[in-house]
Amino acid sequence: MKRVSLVLLATASTLLGSAGLPARADNGGLSSVTVVVSQLVSTKSAVKVYFYNVRDKFLQHGGYAFMRVVKPGGQNQIQLPIDLPDGEWAVAITQDINNNDKLDKNFLGIPTEPYAFSNNIRPTVSAPDFNQCKFMVKGSGKVVSIVLKK
Repeated sequence: MKRVSLVLLATASTLLGSAGLPARADNGGLSSVTVVVSQLVSTKSAVKVYFYNVRDKFLQHGGYAFMRVVKPGGQNQIQLPIDLPDGEWAVAITQDINNNDKLDKNFLGIPTEPYAFSNNIRPTVSAPDFNQCKFMVKGSGKVVSIVLKK
C-alpha cells in the first residue's frame, strides 16, 4: 500500500509542478485566492507558503497539498495569487532567513525563524490545529491576509 501511495504522490507532485496549479477537485470548481503576507523580516529571504486541505495532515511532515516559494524581491510584503479547488484550506508560512532550506528551531523545537498561519493564529504553547487556521474557498476574489510572526 505504501508503494502505491508513493507512486500516486510522485505522480501528483509531477502534475502539480508542471501545471503550477493544485489539482482540481472532482466535486467542485476552482476559485482564485490571493495570499498576502506582510511584515516580512527580510526583503531578500525566501518565503515558503504551504497549502493544506486535509485536516489530519495539517502541519505533518509532507502533509501539505502543495507548496510555493516566493522571493520578496526587496519588498516587505508578498502577494501570491493562486487558484484553489473549492473547500476548506489552511496555510502555514515560514521565512528562511539564513537560506538553509529548512525551518530552524531551538532545543525545545520552537521555530527560531519567522512563521505564520492563516487566520493569524498565534500559538503560545503548541502548534495550532486545522480548524483554527482553516478558511473557506468558494468563489473567486478571496484575499487571505497573514502577518508574519517575528
